[in-house]
Amino acid sequence: MDTSTSWSAVRPWRGIMVATALPLRDDLSVDHDAYADHVRFLLENGCDGVVPNGSLGEYQTLADEERARVVTTAVAAAGDGARVMPGVAAYGAAESRRWTEQAAEAGCGSVLLLPPNAYRAEPAAVHDHYAEVASVGLPVVAYNNPIDTKVDLVPSLLAELHTAGHIAAVKEFSGDVRRAYELAELAPGLDLLIGADDVLLELALAGAVGWIAGYPNVFPVSCVELFRAATAGDLGRALPLYKSLHALLRWDSMPEFVQAIKASMDLVGRRGGPTRPPRLPLTGPAEQAVRSATGKALADGHR
Repeated sequence: MDTSTSWSAVRPWRGIMVATALPLRDDLSVDHDAYADHVRFLLENGCDGVVPNGSLGEYQTLADEERARVVTTAVAAAGDGARVMPGVAAYGAAESRRWTEQAAEAGCGSVLLLPPNAYRAEPAAVHDHYAEVASVGLPVVAYNNPIDTKVDLVPSLLAELHTAGHIAAVKEFSGDVRRAYELAELAPGLDLLIGADDVLLELALAGAVGWIAGYPNVFPVSCVELFRAATAGDLGRALPLYKSLHALLRWDSMPEFVQAIKASMDLVGRRGGPTRPPRLPLTGPAEQAVRSATGKALADGHR
């Protein structure tokens, strides 16, 4: 195994940091006990840490009290706050800073931050946004998701943010694996994290040192094996696993990714539960596709 991908309290964004789904009860209230159990389950099955309050955790639908409690629940369940990287996205830098301060008070090791996304922010606004949050003192992992935010953290802009000391790593979700090589040239000290499950192998081979992951919520053991093999360059082990799981992994890049991952969790006996509006339950061909792919993965021995 390439030790540069190993988790440590010094670089707590490395390894497999699972973007946790948030179990909800049938009345759509947060099941904090089930969430704590899920965090422990992931760590006990080889994952390195958790990322609460990301898009998969439906943070946009949470009240402030709920969102804060999700973080403290994750820290208590993990037993080590350094293994918790909360999402601190918000429309304004002041609110993102406030969530970062809450993460620091809870003992978290780092935070995950989208760029400003209330509008298509210009580079100067992006710089100011990351500088404000970085001033709290926790390491900041940038989240590049130009598909949803319409703000593209291109390699040159990421290099500027890293040189300024505003970010330590980037979760790359653009799907353009060519950017890995440009980032390595422009910002060799910036850690690249896999941000979409269905380009895991490609980005691992290009030098990624971490994976902010979706489908380990369902099959942590197999996903850990896949990540370790991929980052070690062991294609003999990684490629068959990747092909076997890819029908599920590609859901991480679809608009219904939250519903799909939660449905898969329910199918394997984990508590996923419903999603809050505006996300609607999977129906029709989409539901059948998730059921079929999850069933095949179980039949293939994934766990």
